[in-house]
Parts: sequence; C-alpha cells; structure tokens
Amino acid sequence: MAALGPAGAETLRIATYNGEMTAKGPGLILAALTMGDDPKLLAVMQAIVRLNADILVLTGIDYDLSGKTLRALADQLGQQGLVYPFQMALRPNSGIATGLDLDNNGRFGEPRDAQGYGQFAGQAGIAVLSRHPIDTANAVNYSEFLWRDLPGNLMPQDTSPQIAAVQRLSSGGHWSVPVILDNGQPLSLLVFYATPPVFDGAEDRNGRRNHDEAAFWLRLLAGELPFAPPSPPFVVMGQSNLDPTDGEGLPDALDALLAHPALQDPRPMGNHDRSDPGHSGDPLLDTALYFPGPGGLRVEVILPSAELQVIGSGVLWPAGSDPFAATLALASRHRPVWVDVTQP
Repeated sequence: MAALGPAGAETLRIATYNGEMTAKGPGLILAALTMGDDPKLLAVMQAIVRLNADILVLTGIDYDLSGKTLRALADQLGQQGLVYPFQMALRPNSGIATGLDLDNNGRFGEPRDAQGYGQFAGQAGIAVLSRHPIDTANAVNYSEFLWRDLPGNLMPQDTSPQIAAVQRLSSGGHWSVPVILDNGQPLSLLVFYATPPVFDGAEDRNGRRNHDEAAFWLRLLAGELPFAPPSPPFVVMGQSNLDPTDGEGLPDALDALLAHPALQDPRPMGNHDRSDPGHSGDPLLDTALYFPGPGGLRVEVILPSAELQVIGSGVLWPAGSDPFAATLALASRHRPVWVDVTQP
C-alpha cells in the first residue's frame, strides 16, 4: 500500500490521529498489540503507515507507566517498514482519582469523578512518535495546572471550594514537546487532548472546560500564565473535540486560536464524497464521523506557527469508492490529519 508522500529530508510531515486504541481495562491494548491479530488495530496501523508522518501525535491511546504499549505499537509499525526510533508518552489526567464527587451525582469513584474521564488511570491518553529526536529533558507538562487559575476561565460558579482546589484544567493533557530537527533546532509541539463538550447537565461543565482547554493556548501565547510562552517555531496540535461551526460546544476560544496571528490554519481537507445535511461547515474539513450522532465534525487541528512554510495539508479520508476508506472506517471514527511544512 503506497504511503502518502512525499515526506523527505526537506519536508516535515506533522500529523495527529485518534486511532481509538483504548479498552475497558489496563493492559488490554498492549495484549492485543502483542498478539498482532486484532482487525481494528491492524487497520489503525495500516492508516498510520499510509499517513507516513515524520512526527505523529496520537490521541486516544492507553498509557502505561513502563511505556510497553507505545513500544509495542512502534515495534509493529517497524515490522511494516515505518520506523519511529523516538517515542514519548506522559501520564494523562484520565482516570486519576480525586476522591471527590466531581459530577455531583452523590456517588464517588466513578469515571467522571477522575481528573479526566477514565475507567482506569491512563485510559485514552496521548503519545508522540517521531523520526526526529525528542528532547524529553526539556518537555513541559502543563497538565497539573488548575482550572481555577486560568485567567478568564468559565468554571461553573457553583463549583465548591474543595473541587476548585484540586480540579485540573486538562482532561487529557497539555504538553510542550521539543523535537530536534535536522538543523539542530527544536520544533515545539504544543499538544492537547480536550474533553468533549457533552455528557453533562445544564451547568455545561464539559462545554465550559472544553472551551478553556483551547483558551489555555491563547493565554500561554499572550504570556498570561506562569509558564514561558513558546519560542517559534511551534505547532499547536491535537484533539480539540470541538467543531468551530457544527455540533455542540462553546467555540469562541477555538475560533480565536484558528485566527490567531501567531498561528496558521492550513484547513486540511479530505477527499470523501459524503455530505452532512443541516451542517453549515464544509464537510471536507471534517476529521471524524460520529454515527449515530452529530455526523461529521472537525475535531482535530494542526496549527503551525506563522513563520513555518506550509506546503501541503490534508485529512486522510478518501472517497467511499476507494477500498482504503473501509479500512479507515474499521480503524476509528476519526481520520488522520496531516500538514507538511518546510524544515526551518
């Protein structure tokens, strides 16, 4: 199966993909990768091979402290000719117990009472695979930053002091990951995985949190947080879990991020032939298909900083007549998103 191309020495392909490599218990994805015969995971790996990215940010992949799951995935990809010698995953907020009743339903210890929704610690986290060295020593994990400390936050006003004192902003995570390019200079990946703005009540807790997870980058770029603003070049990327035009949610922060003067929105598009009656956004911009549900939505973004030269972008979503479309549908509700830039 021919890979997307070209992605060579002068061109850097940056991509993000939620292959939904998550299960209902810890270690199950690792076991399935080790067995090597799970149809869904095989389809995910075919998608990753076709994508042929130099730097790949995965969301929705189960985390383990020893990194065995990520190494098993890299080993399987290597057997198919796609070698990622550098890998990184930090512990996500999903499944980290708080000991509090965060959703105020009178019960404790449920998935929605964790720092981020999770049936176990590390469920559906984030990982980075790269052909280029990852400067792990200088990576920054913003994921412990408290929601209440974000300037202008939309945390529900009736949040108890006990919850506000422990509730982190990041549901999945916010990271800055430097990748060392061929010229020896770092490219910072500003990676995030936000909560869906649904599955809550009239208080719109998830919708507000989703808004503020995008707003975090606005505040960081503005120098309004207790962290140094990123030095260019950088890329804001990952799963916003919010379509700027269609579906539920509060899009103001995401809209501001898409239009930020320090960033570019290459507007990656697929080649599929489907439509979404009742939607106002261009369906070719969609990166996921929720059916039954809201249909096609653009819920992943890759936003290079302004000085990077973008030479191509796309969503790996071919027309339904293409046999590979069925492979992608089997793999995940999401489709891989990529942007090619000229290496600085």
